[in-house]
Amino acid sequence: MLSAVHPHGAHQAMSTAKSIVVNTPNSTIGRQLSRRILDAGVPLTVIARDPAKVADLAERGARVVVGSIDDAAALRDAFTGARAVFWLTPPPVRPDFLEWAHKVAEQAASIAAEAGVTSAVVLSSVGAHSGPGIGPVGVLLGVEGAWRRKIPSVTALRAGFFFENFFRDAQTITGMGKIFSPAPADKKFPMVATADIAESAANALLNPPSGHQDLGVHGPEDLTYAEATARLSEAMGRTIDFVQIGLEDLRAALGQMGLPEFLSGAYVDMYAGILDGRMDAAEPRSAATTTRTPIGRFFRDVFVPRVNGASE
Repeated sequence: MLSAVHPHGAHQAMSTAKSIVVNTPNSTIGRQLSRRILDAGVPLTVIARDPAKVADLAERGARVVVGSIDDAAALRDAFTGARAVFWLTPPPVRPDFLEWAHKVAEQAASIAAEAGVTSAVVLSSVGAHSGPGIGPVGVLLGVEGAWRRKIPSVTALRAGFFFENFFRDAQTITGMGKIFSPAPADKKFPMVATADIAESAANALLNPPSGHQDLGVHGPEDLTYAEATARLSEAMGRTIDFVQIGLEDLRAALGQMGLPEFLSGAYVDMYAGILDGRMDAAEPRSAATTTRTPIGRFFRDVFVPRVNGASE
C-alpha cells in the first residue's frame, strides 16, 4: 500500500506547487538548470519556439509553452502559476539589441509581477556594473534593473568567462595549436564552468534571498589566458600557444567569418572593456562566489573528448 500511496502523494504535491520558469531551456545553462529543477522535484515551465527541442524535459514532466521570449501572450501563459523565473538574455542578433533586450526584460518583469512571481534569477556577467559600451555585456545592467523594479527578490548572477567559450577556438586549437584573443596573456580574470553557473542559479531559485543581490560566479580561481592555455596543453598532451591580437585584427577576423558589422563591433567593444578594466569583476572573490569545477577537469573530461570526437 505504501508504495502505491507515495507516488500519488508526490504527484499531487507537484500538481499544486508553483513552478519555476526557465526562458531559455535550449541554452547550455538553461538546459542544465532545467534538469536540476526537475531533479529537485519542483514543477518546471519552459518557453521554447520548437517543442521538439525540449521533448526530453517534457517527458520528465516539464510544461512547455510554445513561443518566444518577446511574445507577451507566451509570457503570460508561462508565468501563470509560477513563483520564480530564470531570465537569460540571448546573444545579440539584431542592430537594436540593447533597446530590444531592455524592452523585452521590462515586459517580462511586468507580466511576471502581475502573475504573482516573487523571485527571479537574471544571468548577468562580470563587468555588467559598467553599463553600456562593452558590447553584449553592456545590456545587462539595464536587464537587471528591469527585474529589480518589479520583483521583490532578484539575484543577478554576474558570471565570469565561461570555460565553454574555448569551444569557439576549437578550430585553431586543433589545426594550429594556437588560441588568438585581444585579451592580455597575463591578466587574471574569473573563469567558470556553465555547470557551476547552473548550480548557482538553481540554489538561488530554490532558496531565494530576501531582497536583491549581485552574486559573482567566479570558478575556483582567477586565471590568465597563459595559465588556462597551459592547463589546456596538459589536457591535450600537446603544446597550445596563446597569441594576443589587436582589436582591429579581431574586427577583421570576425568580418571574414561573415559576422555583420554591428555584431563584430559589439565583440570588439567587449574586448576593449577587458583591456581597460571595465570588464573586471565588481564582486570580490569570496566563498560565496567561488565554485567548484577546476578548468583542468573541464578540459580533460569535457573539452578534449568533444573536440577529439568532432575531429574523428
